[in-house]
Amino acid sequence: MAIIRSKIGIIGGGISGIAAAKQLAKYDPMVFEATECVGGVWKHCSYRSTKLQTPRCDYEFSDFPWTQRDNTNFPTYEEILDYLYSYAKHFDVLKFFNFNSKVVEIKFVGDREMNYFGEYGSLLTGNPVWEVAVRNNQSQTLQWYAFDFVVMCTGKYGDIPNIPNFPQKKGPKEFNGQVLHTLDYSKLDQEASTKLMKGKKVVVVGYKKSAIDLAVECAEANQGPEGQPCTMVVRTLHWTVPHYSIWGLPFYLFYSTRSSQFLHERPNQGLFRTLLCHMLSPMRKAASKLIESYLEWKLPLEKYGLKPEHPFEEDYASCQMAILPENFFTEADKGKIMFKRTSKWWFWEGGVEFEDNTKLEADVVILATGFDGKKKIKAILPDPFRSLVEFPSGMIPLYRGTIHPLIPNMAFVGYLESVSNLHSAEIRCIWLSRLVDDLFKLPSVEKMLEQITQEMEIMKRTTRFYKRNCISTFSINHSDEICQEMGWQVWRKTNWLAEAFSPYNSQDYAEEK
Repeated sequence: MAIIRSKIGIIGGGISGIAAAKQLAKYDPMVFEATECVGGVWKHCSYRSTKLQTPRCDYEFSDFPWTQRDNTNFPTYEEILDYLYSYAKHFDVLKFFNFNSKVVEIKFVGDREMNYFGEYGSLLTGNPVWEVAVRNNQSQTLQWYAFDFVVMCTGKYGDIPNIPNFPQKKGPKEFNGQVLHTLDYSKLDQEASTKLMKGKKVVVVGYKKSAIDLAVECAEANQGPEGQPCTMVVRTLHWTVPHYSIWGLPFYLFYSTRSSQFLHERPNQGLFRTLLCHMLSPMRKAASKLIESYLEWKLPLEKYGLKPEHPFEEDYASCQMAILPENFFTEADKGKIMFKRTSKWWFWEGGVEFEDNTKLEADVVILATGFDGKKKIKAILPDPFRSLVEFPSGMIPLYRGTIHPLIPNMAFVGYLESVSNLHSAEIRCIWLSRLVDDLFKLPSVEKMLEQITQEMEIMKRTTRFYKRNCISTFSINHSDEICQEMGWQVWRKTNWLAEAFSPYNSQDYAEEK
C-alpha cells in the first residue's frame, strides 16, 4: 500500500487524544485508537464500582462544563465516558478518529540533526519526519502513514500490566489457583466478576486506588456466612482520605490555592523565594500534620496497621492520595477485608508465601500492581529515541510536560500527573496548538533541559515517590508559566481575594479571545 501523507498524527483516543484532536482540529489530524471507542483507561481499565476521585467541577474541559457540575457525588466511570463522548461529538472531533487502529511501529525519516545546544525548530516542516505503521484490528492489514508531527497520547495506564518479578520456581506457574491482573479483571462483567470471587479465598496485591476498590467488590461478593475474606497484600502504605473535608475545612485550602502552594518549592523561584520557602517550611509541615491527625482520628489506621510512616504531603506530592469507598473499613470491621503487611512475597502451590515464612492459602490472586506506561512508548519508538524516553531518575523528561527536547517533532500528552489530569491534558494541548501555529518559540534545547532538571529535582526533594512525574504541589505555577509562554494573563481570577484563596480549575483557563 502507498504511504498516506498528513501533517499531524495523534496516537491514542483517551482524554489526551480527544483534547489534542480538538485543539489541533484546523490541521485535520489523524487519530489512531487501538480499540473501538474513545475513553482510554476509563473504558478499558474500570471496574463496575470505579468512580472519579474528584468532584465533577475539577474534572471538566474549560469550554464544556458538566450538565450537573454542582452535583457533589463523584461521577461513575459510565458518566465520565458519556461526558467524554459528548465532548468529542459536540466539537465534531470523532471524524478524525480511526478506531481499531493499533500503531505497531514508528520510523524516523527526518533529515535534520538535533544539536544539544541548538534551537528546537518548527513543528510543521512541510516534510515527513515520522512514518507510522498502523494495523487494523479487524482486517489485520498494515498501512503506513507519514507525518510532520506526531502527538503521543497512549498514557501511563492500561495495555501493559506491571507484573512483579519472582524468584525462580516461585512465580504464578507454581500456583494451582487463578492469577490475573486488574487489567484482566476490568474486562469481566458483574456476573463474571462475582462468580470469580464469591466463596473464594481471594488475595489482592496492592494498596492503591484500584486495589482498594477491588477489595470492596470482593467483600461485597462474599456477604453471608459462606463468604470468604479478601486479603490485601500491602507492600507500601499510602495515606487514604475518606472525603474532601479536614476538621471541617475544605481540602482545597491545604494544597489547591495560590496561597497554599506559595509554601511549596517551585521552579525558577530565585534566591529570595528559596529562602522564604525554607523559612515557611514549618507551616507546610504543620498543614501535613493537621491532615494526618484528622485521618488518624477518622480512620482505624492504627487498628489495622495501615498508618504510613511518611508525611501525608509526600503522597499528595506524588499524586498517590486515594479516596476511600464509604464501606471500606466497614467491610474490614466485619472481617471481609483483611491485611497482610510485607515487602516480599511469592507463590506456592496453595497460595502466596511471605518473607516471614508465613503462608496464605488462596484460590484467586489478583495483581493490582499498576501498569508500565513507558514500555508502551518504547515498544513503538525507534532507536535512538527509545533510550531517551527515560532519565536515570525514572521520569520522562518533558518540557512543560509535553515536549522532549531531544526528540524532534513529537509531543507527549498525558504523562504528567496533577490533581486533575484532564485539566493538565487540556491546557497542554492548548499550549501545543499555539506552538504548532508558531505563535511563540520554544527555548533552546539547553534551556529546556535545565527547566526539566529543575522540576525533577523539586519532585525528588518533595517526595520519595517522585518517579510518577507529579506537579500537584506547584501545579498553579506550572500553569502560570504555560500561560506566560502563550502570552496569556497569568493571574486568572477576578479579584485578589479569589486569586489567593480560591481553588484553580479548568474554568479559570478558558481560552482568551
